[in-house]
Amino acid sequence: MAEETGLQPLSEDWESALAVVAHPDDLEYGAASAIARWTSQGKRVTYLLITHGEAGIDSMPPERAGPLRETEQRNSASVVGVDTVEFLDYRDGAIEYGNPLRRDIARAIRGHRPEVLLSTNYRLLFSGGALNMADHRWVGLAVLDAARDAANRWIFPELLDEGLEPWDGVKMVAFNGSPSPTHAIDVTDHVDKGVASLEEHRVYIENLGQSFDPDMFIRMNANATGELFGCDYAVSFEVITI
Repeated sequence: MAEETGLQPLSEDWESALAVVAHPDDLEYGAASAIARWTSQGKRVTYLLITHGEAGIDSMPPERAGPLRETEQRNSASVVGVDTVEFLDYRDGAIEYGNPLRRDIARAIRGHRPEVLLSTNYRLLFSGGALNMADHRWVGLAVLDAARDAANRWIFPELLDEGLEPWDGVKMVAFNGSPSPTHAIDVTDHVDKGVASLEEHRVYIENLGQSFDPDMFIRMNANATGELFGCDYAVSFEVITI
């Protein structure tokens, strides 16, 4: 299987993960099915959202959309067994790569001490050639750098003043939705949870228009990856070892 497709089985030799993404719903377009599998195994997964997604609903002003999308994200996380969802206050659509973003993610890594970091596509393009938005790219890059920042006590020493000791236990960073996937995981028994998790973003999805069907979207993508990986449904990741 792996020799034919190039997709290796993603290691599950770990107990805790921190998922760091830009917006509510970023994890639900694929990764949530895998997260449901992992929480069913007793693994601990925590979410860190860099923004509240307040710029994501064209018909709703940010001051209303932000709290609503935060609630939808917490409900969505609960569906796949995640009970800790944290939000930073970066401005949706205007995230900038830099030391503040690296420091804030490193703070979360030191605080939660995960073995795995999860995020979404950080590359310029998606697999179909569409441009990836800046928020996704900058957050993904910052996640990679923060994984090392968290391990070095002399980078962001102010975190030591907060009582956060360095953490060098991150084994890998796994990016869902990458145009260059390296690994996959069988989610056949958990794709229903993945669909239900995306469906919790009800108001946001309604703004996308009637043509978007969460069930069809999740199953078609997971089935396509599953056909390559040798199962009914699978989710792919680009894995970078730290």
